[in-house]
Amino acid sequence: MIDGHNLIGKIPNLRLDELDDEQALIELLQNFCQRTGKNVEVYFDHSASGHARASVHGRVTARFVRSGETADQAIARHLKRLGSSAGNWTVITSDREVQNAAKSARARLVSSEDFTRELLAENASPGSDETPKISSTEVDEWLELFGDVDESEPDF
Repeated sequence: MIDGHNLIGKIPNLRLDELDDEQALIELLQNFCQRTGKNVEVYFDHSASGHARASVHGRVTARFVRSGETADQAIARHLKRLGSSAGNWTVITSDREVQNAAKSARARLVSSEDFTRELLAENASPGSDETPKISSTEVDEWLELFGDVDESEPDF
């Protein structure tokens, strides 16, 4: 469970006054979830239409809180509703009010600063520089499909 705007304020190159700050965070979280296999719920203040809405982006559920309520209040309410199962959740925030709600619910707590380091470390090392590992079985299957290529003469 992530306090979205609180986290945005801790991520370099993201700013709360940008029009697409929420979408940029959602994309970072999608990459994180894809690599870790985790699911996240991220809460944002001020739904665009004035009505609470949720949208699902793969393993990321973005919850835009209706006008008149804050994301902090929505997170606290959700934790309370979870009851004893709140202990199975991790709350990511540096907001003291939300931290207190997480502690009261016995949820695991991670500061936005700590999570930012984890999030950016994940994104900084996507592994694309590594040579792909191909098993000998896969090589045999490819050779069977495409045949043995004679590299002495070009095909053009």
